[in-house]
Amino acid sequence: MSSDDTEAPLPSVSSGNVEVGRADALSPAQGALVPAPSAKPPAPARRRRRWAAWALLGLAILCIGAGSAYWWHASHPGLPLGIASGNGRIEADEIDIDTKFAGRIAEMLADEGDMVKAGQVLARMDTQDLAAELKKSEAQVRQAQHSLDEAHSNVDLQKTQLTLAQQEFDRTNALVKNGFATYELRDQRLQALNGAIAALKAANDRVGEAERALDAATHDVEFYKVNIADNTLVAPRDGRIQYRIANIGEVLPAGGRVFTMLDILYVYMDIYLPTADAGKVKIGADARIVLDARPDLAIPAKVAFIATQAQFTPKTVETKEERDKLMFRIRVKIDPDRLRARGPAVRSGLPGVAYVKQDPSVAWPPALQGNVPP
Repeated sequence: MSSDDTEAPLPSVSSGNVEVGRADALSPAQGALVPAPSAKPPAPARRRRRWAAWALLGLAILCIGAGSAYWWHASHPGLPLGIASGNGRIEADEIDIDTKFAGRIAEMLADEGDMVKAGQVLARMDTQDLAAELKKSEAQVRQAQHSLDEAHSNVDLQKTQLTLAQQEFDRTNALVKNGFATYELRDQRLQALNGAIAALKAANDRVGEAERALDAATHDVEFYKVNIADNTLVAPRDGRIQYRIANIGEVLPAGGRVFTMLDILYVYMDIYLPTADAGKVKIGADARIVLDARPDLAIPAKVAFIATQAQFTPKTVETKEERDKLMFRIRVKIDPDRLRARGPAVRSGLPGVAYVKQDPSVAWPPALQGNVPP
C-alpha cells in the first residue's frame, strides 16, 4: 500500500488512559470502524402522548371552571334592573341603663342575656338616706296641715267677732240718734268693729301662709319619692340585656353605667351604595334583608334613612365598587310590629346583604319575595 493510500490518523482527546476518537474508533477485535454512542431524539409517539395528556388536563380544568360558574350563577341569579344591594351587618340600638344619683347598688334583678319588658325593674340602689328625708318631709306635711286647720278655725272665730262688733256698732249708732247713748260709746263700738275687720284679715293671711307651707312640704315629699323611684333602674323598652357593667354592692357616681341593653324593636342594617344607585332610592322604599346565617329567609324591611353627604366606604364593608369611591349610607329598618313577636330571635352583628328597590314597579325575584311569616 502506498503512502498516498494511507489514511491520516484521527485527532483524539485523552481522558485518563482511554483515547476517544472525534467520530469513529477502531474495534480492537475486528479493526473495523464502530460509531460512537450519541443522544437519540424523543420518539414521535411519546411526544404525541405527552401533548394529549396536557390537552386532557386543560380540558378538565375548563370543564371544572365552567361547572363552577354555572353553579354560581344558578345559585346567585343576577338582580333585575331597579334593585340595588349592599353588604352590612344587622344591628339593634343600644340603650345604657345608668344611675341618676351617686350611690351603692343594693339589688340586681337581671343578668346578661335576659329578655326584659318595658318597665321591668332591673336593679335598685341604696335609698336609706332618701327614705329618712321622705319621712321628715311627710312629718312636715302633717304639721303644715295642722297649722292650716288652726288658721281656718281662727278665721271662723274672727268672723264671729266681726259679726258681734258690727251688731254692737249698729245698735249704739241707733241709740245715739235717739239720744240714749253717747258719741263716745259709738266711737268705742266703731273701733271694736275696725279691730275685728283687721283681725279677720290677719286670720285669712295666716291661712294663706299655712297653705303655702303645706304645698312646700308636699312638694318635698314628691321630690324624695321621685328620687327614690329614680334609684330604681327599669328597662325603658323591650329588649335583651347585652352587658352587665357593675355588680351588687358597688358604689357608682352619678351617671354610672349598670347595664347595656339592645332595643329589639329598632333593628336595622346600614349599607353603602354608590351615587348612581343611592340617588334612585327613596325613604320608605321596600327592602329585603338576607342574613348569611339564614340565606333561605328574606326579611321584609323599609328604607328609613339616606345620608345627605357622601363618604368613603368603611373598610368593614365589602362592595363591588372600588374602595376609594364615595358612597352614601342607607339604613334599612325592619318593621317593629314584626319584631315584637320575635324578640328572642333577634341577633345583632350578623353579616348579610340588604336589597333595596329603586323602582317600585319592579317585582322582587322569587328568592326575595319575603318568605318570613308575618
